[in-house]
Amino acid sequence: MCSFDKDKGPGRLMKKGLILILVGHINFILSAIVHGSVLRHISKPSQHISTEYTVANIISVTSGLLSIASGIIAIVVSRNLHKIKLQIGLLVSSFLNALLSAACCVGLVLAISVTIAQNGTGLMYGCNDTVVPINARSPVSAQCPFDTTRIYDTTLALWIPCALLSATEAGLSLWCFIVGLALRGLAPCGKSYIKEQLEEEAERSPQTRRLIGKHLNTQA
Repeated sequence: MCSFDKDKGPGRLMKKGLILILVGHINFILSAIVHGSVLRHISKPSQHISTEYTVANIISVTSGLLSIASGIIAIVVSRNLHKIKLQIGLLVSSFLNALLSAACCVGLVLAISVTIAQNGTGLMYGCNDTVVPINARSPVSAQCPFDTTRIYDTTLALWIPCALLSATEAGLSLWCFIVGLALRGLAPCGKSYIKEQLEEEAERSPQTRRLIGKHLNTQA
C-alpha cells in the first residue's frame, strides 16, 4: 500500500491528478446545476434552509474545487518529487480533500434518503402553502418559482452521480495522501525508503553535472 516506484510512480501520480481534476470539475458542474435549477429558490432568508441545500451545494461545491486544487498539486509534485514544500502541500491538500469528499458522500446519501422518504417535501419549500400538504410527487398544484414537473427525478438523478463522484474523490485523495506519506518517510509508510532514494539522487545530481562539465572541458 505504501510502495512508490521511483520510475513508474510519478506517471501514476500524474494520472491520479488528472482524474481528480476531471472528477472535481464534473462534480462542481452537477452541484451548480442542482443549485441553479432548484435549490437557490429555497435558500432565501424568508424560506427554510433545508438539509438538501446545505449538503448538495456548500459541501459538494467546496469538495469539487478542492479536488481540482489537489489534482493540480499532484501533477506538479509528479514532476518535482524532490521539492519538500510541494510534498507537504500534497499531504495537506489530499488529507483535507479526502475528509471533505467522504463527508460530502455521506451527506449526499443522507440527503437522498431523506428526500425519498419524504417524497421531496424539502424541495417544495420555495412554493406557496396550500390547504393540502404538498410534496414533489403530489398532483396538487402549487405556486412555485420553478417547474415542479420533473423536480424530484431531476434532483435525484444529479445527486446520485455527485455521491459517486465524491466517493471517487475520497479514494483518489487517500491514495495521494499515502504517496505523500511515502515521499516524506512518515509512518506508516516510513519503511518505503523512497525518501532516502530521492535524497541520494538529489545529492548525486550536482556531482554528475560537475563530472560532465569537467569531461567536456577536457575534450575542448
